[in-house]
Order: sequence, then C-alpha cells, then structure tokens
Amino acid sequence: MSNFFDTLWRSTQSFLAQPNFLMQLAVIAVFTGLGWWLNHWLQRRLIDDGRSHLRHVAIRSSQRIFFPFFMALCLWLAAEVMLNFAFEVALLQLLQPVALALGVIRLLVYMLRKAFLSSPLLKTLEPIISTLIWLVLVLHLAGWLTAARDLIDQIALTVGTTRISLLMVLELIMLVTAAFTVSLWLSEIISQRLKNSRSISPSMQVGLVKFSKFFLVTVAFLVALNAAGISMSSLAVFGGALGVGLGLGLQRIASNFISGFILVLDRSVKPGDLITVGENFGRVEQLNARYVVLRNRQGVDSLIPNEHLIINEVTNWSYADPNVRLEIDVQVSYNDDPEQAMALMLESAYASPRVLTSPEPTVRLLNFADNGIHLQLRVWIADLENGRGAVKSDINRAIWHKFKQQGISFPYPQRDLHLKSGWPPAAASGQQDVKV
Repeated sequence: MSNFFDTLWRSTQSFLAQPNFLMQLAVIAVFTGLGWWLNHWLQRRLIDDGRSHLRHVAIRSSQRIFFPFFMALCLWLAAEVMLNFAFEVALLQLLQPVALALGVIRLLVYMLRKAFLSSPLLKTLEPIISTLIWLVLVLHLAGWLTAARDLIDQIALTVGTTRISLLMVLELIMLVTAAFTVSLWLSEIISQRLKNSRSISPSMQVGLVKFSKFFLVTVAFLVALNAAGISMSSLAVFGGALGVGLGLGLQRIASNFISGFILVLDRSVKPGDLITVGENFGRVEQLNARYVVLRNRQGVDSLIPNEHLIINEVTNWSYADPNVRLEIDVQVSYNDDPEQAMALMLESAYASPRVLTSPEPTVRLLNFADNGIHLQLRVWIADLENGRGAVKSDINRAIWHKFKQQGISFPYPQRDLHLKSGWPPAAASGQQDVKV
C-alpha cells in the first residue's frame, strides 16, 4: 500500500517542482472554463427535433466529444507555444492524451449502447463505464497503474487454499462485461440479419436468435473465466448448487426457458398468430425466453409464461388456415316467410368487403325457437386480426334495412297469462285469457 502512495507523492512533487507549474495550471483553468462555456453555447444551438435518427446520433455524439476534444486541441496549441519560449510543459503534455482519451471513450461507449436495444439500464451505466475506463487510462499515462494494481491486490480473502483478491474480482467483472458486450453485439447483428431474411420463417428466426444468443453468452462467460485464471474444475461446486437451485426455487424459470425452445422448434405458435389462451385472445407479438407477448384488440399486451402454452389448451386461429367463419344469428316471426328471410340474409352477406367469396356465405334454419324462427348466416373472413365486430355490424345493418323494406319483423318475447280465479269485479267480465 505504501508503494502506491510513494509513487503518487513522488509524481506530485515532480510536477510541483516545475518552475512554471502555476502557469500551466492557469492555462488549464482558462481553457477548461472556455471549453465549458462553448460546449454549453453549442448545445443550446443544436436542437434535436427527434425526426431524424442520424441527426439524433450526431447531436448526442457531439455533446460527448466536443469538450474533451476542444481541451486536447487547446492544450496541444498551448504546449507548442510555450515550448517556443522554452517553458516546461510536462503537465500540459500529460493532460493532452487524457482529454483525447476521454472523448474517444465516451464516443465508443455511446456507439456501443446504440448498437444494442435501447435500455434505461444501459443509459444509466454509460457514464459509469466511461469514467472507469478513463480512470484506468489516466493511471496508466501517469505511471501509477502498476502501483494501483499492487495496492488493490493486497486486499484479499483466503478461502481454504484459494486466495481471492479484489484485483481478481475486478478483472473478472471487467472481462465478463467485455465478453458479454461482444457476445450481445454479435447476437444483435445475427438477429438483424435473420429478420431481413425472407427465406427463413418467423418461428425459425426466433429459434435461431435465441440459440445464437444463448450460445454466444455461454462462450463469453467461459472465455472470461478462463482469461481470469479460474479453472473450470473449480465450478463443480457452483454447478451442483445451481442444480439444487433449479430443482427447488428456479424450476419454473427453467421450465419457461425450455418451453420457449419447444414452442420455437415445434412451430405450434409463431409471431403473428392469433391465439386464445384461457380468457386471453390476441396476436402473438414476441416469443421471448421466458414469456410470450400477446396483444389484444384493445392494444393491451399480456405476458403469458411459455409453460402455460405447453401444459394448457391453446386455440390457434391461424395455425394452418387464416380463414375463420363468423356466425350471425337472426330470429324472424312465425308470421313471415323464412325462405324470403334467408334469401335477404344471403344478399346482405357481402355488405362487408372483408367477406370472402370462397367459401361462399350460407344461411341455415337452425330451429323453431319459443319466440320465432332461428336463422343463422355464416360468412368467412381471412383477416381475423382486424376484429369481428366491424363485419358483423355491417351485415346486421344490411339485414335490418332489407327486412324493413320487405316487411319482415323481428319477434320479441311473448308470454300467455292465464287467470284461473276470474277477473276482478271492476274489470270487464267475459274474458278468461289475456295475452301480454
């Protein structure tokens, strides 16, 4: 620990011993204030209207690189001018690559974040990751990195015969983060390529994306462990604990994960299918590792665990054929001609342009109900995802108008009331049965 502080103290003394140290500090302070003011003025002039993605990326990139690049340029110019007058510029020369590295790191981390799906977590971690990388680089440029590593390595914990230091943990975290970043970036590229392919079915695209992401993340994790010097044999205990955890508390998560692969491989449910699971009806928007996103006609997304689609009954309205039959029930009075009513209903079938001509619409007389003759019009549509209410509404309106024109009436509930004890004295005598 004393080695690090000794190195830090000697470097500080060397800078303070420079004859024009205060002049260099004054130059740095002036350019820092000027750069901050110019950066603030520039950001007020650059307005992101959100219409162009390229403009949005350009503005956000400029916000991250203007100040450090401006500082690097100004420090370089100041150092060149001061060298012509034989001034010492060691501090300025040290801060030039530091400022330049800050701009490059911030730009690269931002571009990596944009390469992935937008996430609040990634957006929050972006400045933290940039700052950590920049601090490591500053320590390296200042010559303090080796002493800092030794200091961190002294903080250790011994478990049995294994020594675990803070340096080893930090290196493992950095390696795992880097490996995961590369694997997720590659999986995102594979996903975009598969989505643009027309020769691969949607369900196969989802399956390949899931498999590639799982494979790349697993390889990245193993490579990071190997690079950190951790033997694979030491993970036997961890593997046993993971197996016990899966058997006890994580079995549902594992079941949903495996069920997701089964759904993709057997192609029983695909993105874009219209399904009914229990009381939920809607269009399959996404097949994720743990759940399926089902969007109903109200625009509400339901997250259904994959396991439910395996163990429960699922109605897939578009599994083999997108055509769906709609049934419209109508009752007519016993005083009307059912043949005429059926002909008028058949004429009204094409009141909606979504009704198919093949299979053709049909009308059936189902039964003689209590209040009237029960007729049913059957039509076919091929776009159930657009709903059924509009089709039924158009056809019902057409049937209403045609029945009114031809004088066909719709029956209403009727009951016969029999008064066995006779009429009250105030009522007219002679009637025993009244229909109401």
